[in-house]
Amino acid sequence: MGRPKRRNLPDLSDLAVTGVRIAVKVTPRAAANAILRQEAGLKVSVTAVPENGRATEAVRSLLAKAMGVAATRLELQQGAASRNKVFVYTGDG
Repeated sequence: MGRPKRRNLPDLSDLAVTGVRIAVKVTPRAAANAILRQEAGLKVSVTAVPENGRATEAVRSLLAKAMGVAATRLELQQGAASRNKVFVYTGDG
């Protein structure tokens, strides 16, 4: 899995607030990586397959890139084996 490119990603830096919960609906095996902002949360499409946590890690990496933070600062709170996930931003330290 390569690093996602910053182009074509929305600016999600406003979500980089300690403790913020980020609701995500994931579409694995997509044609391209993308993030769409919706009322209920984010819709994230990733090219990774949903096996052994690969899609979840791809989503974490893509979100972090769009937010401008390190991927290690995004903690999966719920939805490890689900398309509906909730990540929490843990802050800078």
